[in-house]
Amino acid sequence: MSVEFATCTYQYRRGPVVLDRLSFAFPPGRTVLLGPNGAGKTTLLALAASALKAHSGTVSFAGLDPAVRSQLREYRRQVGWMPQHITPAPGMTCREQVAYAGWLKGMSRREAWDGALAALDRVGLARKADQQASSLSGGQLRRVGVAQTLVHSSRLVLMDEPTAGLDPAQRGTFRKVVEELAGTADVVVSTHQTEDLSEVYDHVVVLSDGVVRFTGTVEEFYALAPQDTASGRVADGAYTAVLGGGEAW
Repeated sequence: MSVEFATCTYQYRRGPVVLDRLSFAFPPGRTVLLGPNGAGKTTLLALAASALKAHSGTVSFAGLDPAVRSQLREYRRQVGWMPQHITPAPGMTCREQVAYAGWLKGMSRREAWDGALAALDRVGLARKADQQASSLSGGQLRRVGVAQTLVHSSRLVLMDEPTAGLDPAQRGTFRKVVEELAGTADVVVSTHQTEDLSEVYDHVVVLSDGVVRFTGTVEEFYALAPQDTASGRVADGAYTAVLGGGEAW
């Protein structure tokens, strides 16, 4: 079992309730998280990463509860987290920024330094290792964010819109990274990119208004599309069917 939520409630200050007593467990393997803007996807992943704390209920992974102070450090060692917005660390090179992320997760300085270069190589940025992170393009900076989630060999990898701003070639590199994580880590990716779902992911979860509207295999998701759906629009057709013809991405 991957990360699990038990009757979790979360509300931003002066805002509406985003999640209301949500009980749900992501399936093991590689999962894509879909849903309209404002559905609660970012909040759900941030809770799973322990970046946010549920107002009530619990979050757990591998028998660890991040709300228990004595378990928080180990929980964060197990979980890699790429938020929606990646900020370059002032004055740091790409390698230094990725290594710093590893050090924060409990790696030694030497392990983090060596691991940073290997992680950057996996996302096609090894040649940029000694370049200032602040000088990168938006797409390159997002790949640094992916490298930060990989450097410490986490057992759960959470990524929020990791392919936003990436060109087709860069998205291909990202898909390869996700494929390579099979068997070593559970992966949950929130994205609006639905091309080739069956080639990258095992499961689909659709979230809307803080409620899980669908969870199942990619094949089960595709089967929801109307029979007259064009071959290149099956994912869109299935998504619309789940939401009852409501709001698109």
